[in-house]
Parts: sequence; structure tokens; C-alpha cells
Amino acid sequence: MATNNLPAATSLLQTIDSPDDLRRLSIEQLPQVCAELRQFLISSLSTNPGHFASSMGAIELTVALHYVFNTPYDRIVWDVGHQAYGHKVLTGRRESFSQNRKLGGLSGFPNPDESIYDTFAAGHASNSISAALGMAVASKLNNDSPRRNVIAVIGDASISGGLAFEGINNAANTPNNLLIVLNDNDMSIDRNVGSLNSYLAHITTSKTYNNLRYKAYKLLRKLKLISDNGKGSIMRFNNSLKSLLSHQQNIFEGLNIRYFGPFDGHDLPAIIRVLNDIRDMEGPRILHLRTVKGKGYEPAEKNPSVWHAPGLFDASTGHRLEKAPSADQPIKYQDVFGNTLLELAKQNDNIVAITAAMLSGTSTATMQREMPDRVFDVGISEGHAVTFAGGLAKEGKQPFVAIYSSFLQRAYDHMIHDVALHRQRVTFCIDRAGLVGEDGPTHHGAFDLAYLRTIPNMTVAAPRDEHMLRHLLFTAQAQDCGPFAIRYPRGKGRIVDWKCDMHSLPLGKGEKLRDGNDVAVLTIGTVADRVTEAIDRAQKDGLSVAHYDMIFLKPVDEDLLREVANRYRHIITVEDGTINGGLGSAVAEWLEDNNITDVHLIRLGLPDKFIPQGTPAQLSKLCGIDADAIYNALRSVSGDKGNQQ
Repeated sequence: MATNNLPAATSLLQTIDSPDDLRRLSIEQLPQVCAELRQFLISSLSTNPGHFASSMGAIELTVALHYVFNTPYDRIVWDVGHQAYGHKVLTGRRESFSQNRKLGGLSGFPNPDESIYDTFAAGHASNSISAALGMAVASKLNNDSPRRNVIAVIGDASISGGLAFEGINNAANTPNNLLIVLNDNDMSIDRNVGSLNSYLAHITTSKTYNNLRYKAYKLLRKLKLISDNGKGSIMRFNNSLKSLLSHQQNIFEGLNIRYFGPFDGHDLPAIIRVLNDIRDMEGPRILHLRTVKGKGYEPAEKNPSVWHAPGLFDASTGHRLEKAPSADQPIKYQDVFGNTLLELAKQNDNIVAITAAMLSGTSTATMQREMPDRVFDVGISEGHAVTFAGGLAKEGKQPFVAIYSSFLQRAYDHMIHDVALHRQRVTFCIDRAGLVGEDGPTHHGAFDLAYLRTIPNMTVAAPRDEHMLRHLLFTAQAQDCGPFAIRYPRGKGRIVDWKCDMHSLPLGKGEKLRDGNDVAVLTIGTVADRVTEAIDRAQKDGLSVAHYDMIFLKPVDEDLLREVANRYRHIITVEDGTINGGLGSAVAEWLEDNNITDVHLIRLGLPDKFIPQGTPAQLSKLCGIDADAIYNALRSVSGDKGNQQ
């Protein structure tokens, strides 16, 4: 049984509606709270899927933080938020957790609009230290009394991001009392040396040791043997001495930051003791905890990668209920990309692939399995991924950079400065474009069309189906057209027989899919399917609608636009990106630049606001880009040609 050693029902957890309730319990009761919290998450997430393994591994840490610190007055800043489900349950959202990641329900990530306990938005990695440092410095400037503690909780993957290191560097050189908790569930920073390591960890976090250490520092400063400028040297010497005695070294040795650990992140009494010992210390500190991803649920502990977000599963057995793809069903767009990339790489020795901690998520793992030397996973470092690609391209390689749309936003300057400026031959394969569903506003690929369109030398395209995706990938490696962006959605396509002979496409040329007399619809990407459905309905009403697939947003097909403007008085553009700056804006600008004033343009796209979580179908309807909305737009511009519903 997968749920061995789990309680049959909750008792203490049902009495906790806020951290105040948690803090009324004795330390001896807290292990039961942890067990019940794990059981609650297993039961809930088995029927309402979400991010599973990370939150299971952070249960003791979550309980300890809310037990020791006076939240929400004290601030906890979670990084990414995959580990924060337990936090949500303990902060008044237990009864509403069944609506997690659903339209109108809870966000899948910490959200300040949702709860005062969620101090900062946390959908992208590596921002917690910088945000928490800002809060800690503001608290000092505000002279908050009593002292306000600020804690950044960051994982071992997130701390590898460049922004995290920038935050740590600034924390080491700015007066603050920030506590950074490193939740290390995979990467080992320090070597465990057994009893000596445990002894040193205990003595260096005790109040007696630290009071003595602080008094010694004050005495040396009074005797003018050291100054504030020399404090960092003393701290680095102390860290080096600890490393010498314990035969350990860690990445924080050279920083002016107190380092404590590593500790067992599932030893709840020890975590509470350490947090109490270091809570009131002056200056920035790092507490290193080692945890097990998926802790308390055997299937997740054995395969944490799969159980990061496992989908539906049987809580009692651990059997995942996701159906395996069948031969008569379309495969995911990411898999079309992964298989096609491998196919092209076998033909073109210059092709290399880069991803940022998303080998499986982008299906670059397909190429990695056969060509490991030509696939580079750079971790959560999107900016580095892009500049790294620029360097590869400079020396004649053809990098294909596979990154989710919302994450590629973090590399915008790198795309401009290190790729487009030099017209480097880099292909950006932008997964999760458009509305991604339950992950919500931090993950929707809403802005790529708009932010890419403004970059000089950039080619921007989107396929309407799997065959077009293959043609675009082939085009990118066949033509030296500089930086080339291809965006495609999350999930399955529509063509079962997705394999086809590939050919190169003419850059900046669209395609007429359907002729008509009354109105023209221009689309880019997979929204073409919805337009086809809407046109079929409109045709039954007697409307004659033309449909053009632009394929390329940049360069835009001016010949196609000229044809459409000459033939039709009504044009509708449809896109699954922000309505500001995308296809509709490009058409409007072209009409204005060419002094065409007698065309009525309707633009359908994502509205100028952040879109919440929900199913893609729900969100498409909410944003007015589903088949019904397109059909209604067709009827609205077609005068009395349509019959009444």
C-alpha cells in the first residue's frame, strides 16, 4: 500500500484555521499535524491534481516556520510556490483547497491577492531572496517594532538561478536581518561527515555560542582591533575555520553571511530549535535543510521527477490514472517538436539543443537520449541559456532553445543584446504559448507575440498544426534568417499522423485556407481550429467567410494584407496572445501606415489583464477567443446576412 503509516482521519489539522491555532499546540503534537497534513494533501491532490512532491517534502519546514515565527507580521517569501501547499492549508484555506487551481478558486501558487500570508507572487523561480531582502531592508527603514523577521524559502534548483545569486550578493553587503532557508531536496552542497558534522552544527547554532561570538566581536571593535569593514573578514575566517575542522566546504564560505547546516529537514524538533536559536540574530543568515522530495509517500519518494505534478492518481496504491497515449490519438506538440528536432539533428551536425531545467517538459529529452553531447540543460537560468546559445551560434552551431513562453520573458534583454543585435542564428522553440490552464497568470504564454515582434532581426512564427510546426523547424535550420522564434501551445494537437515530409517555407508569407465574400478572418497559430468551427457555423447562416493563416507575425505578409484590404470591408484578427502588440496590432498599424481608412477591424485576443487559473476551455471563453465568441463576431459584422439564432 502506498499510504502506509498515514493516519486514517484528521483531528488536529481540522482545528487549525490560522498559524495562531498552530502555535497554541505543544511541540509534541506537531508531528501529528505533519502526518495529518500529508494525508490531507495526498487525498486532495489525488482527485484535484497539482504540484505534489515538492509540498510533501516541505511539510516539517512549513510547520516549523509558522510555529516559530509570528506570521503574517513576520514575512515568509516562498520561491516558485511548488512547495507551498502545506502553507496554504495552515493559513485558512483548508476548506477551499478542493478548488485549488480551478477557475474562481485558489491559485496554484502564493498570491498576495488571495491571502495576507502570501507575501509575494511566486510563479517563477529564484526571486524570493531579492524580494525578501527588499522587505527586510524596508522593515529596517520603517523602524518596525517589534522587529519584523523576513524569511526567504528557496529550493536547491531555484538557488542556481542568477537572480538568486544577485540577491545573495546584495544581502551580504546591505544591512539587513534576512533569513534564507535553503530547502535542498536533490543537489548536495555540503558533504555529510556524520557525528562531527552534527556536533558542529549544534554548537554553532546555540544561543550560548552566538552570544559569546557577538560579545567577542563587540570587544574587538571597542578595542579598535576591527571595524565594520573588517567584520566580513572575521565572518569568512569563522566559516573557513568551521570548514577546516569539519572537512567540509560550501558555496557560502566567501560570503559575509552566517551559514548554518546542513540539517535534516524532516527532524521537526531540531528545525524548531535551530530556528529559535537563530531567529533574533543580527545580519543575514542561511539555514541549509536537506529534505526528501515526496516525503511520506513511497511512490513519490522513489520517483520524485514524475511525481512533481503527477495528475490524477489512486491515493491508496499510488497508481497514476493518466492514460498512456494510443496510436489513434494525437501526441503533444512538445513531442512533435522533440521528435522532429532529433530527426533534423541526425541530418545536420551543427544542430544543438538547449533548455532551462525542462528536459522532459519541452521534450528535448528525446534528443538527449540519443545525442547527450549535443543537448544542454543549463538549469533555471533562462538568460544564460540565451546568451550561451548566442555564443554557440557565433562559432557556427545552430542552437534550438526550448523554453516555456512565460519563462523566456526573463531572458528578454539577452535575446535583444546577445542574439538579435548580432543576427545570430538561434531558433527559439517557445512551448506553452497561449493559455496554459490551471497554472494561471504566472504561466500563461500571453506576451510572446507582442514582446518578440518589437525586436529587430527577429522572425516570429506560429504553426496552426503539427505539420506546420515541422515545416517551420525545418525552415529554421535550412535558411540562415537570423534569430527565429516558433511558438506552440501546451497539450495535444489534432493530427494523428503528424509525421510528414518537411519543406522550407517562404519567410513572411501566409496562406489562404478558405475563400469567402463577406468578411476575412486572419489568424496565427492553433486558434485556426476554432475559427474553422466558427466559420462552419456561420456558413449555415448564409455567411461567406474567408480565412487566412498568417503563419508569420514578423515579417508580416504585406501582399496578403493588401489583398484582404482591397477585397473586404470587415476584417477580424484572432490570436491567443495579448491583444496589445500582437497580430491585431500589426494589422491595425499596417492599415494606418497605408492610409486605409475604410476597413472595419475587430481584434480578438487576450484582454489587457492577467488571466486567472482554469481549464483552457474556460479561459478561452472568459477571454472571448473561443468558437462561440468568434462566431458572434462574424455575425456582428455581417449585417442582415445572418439569420437570428
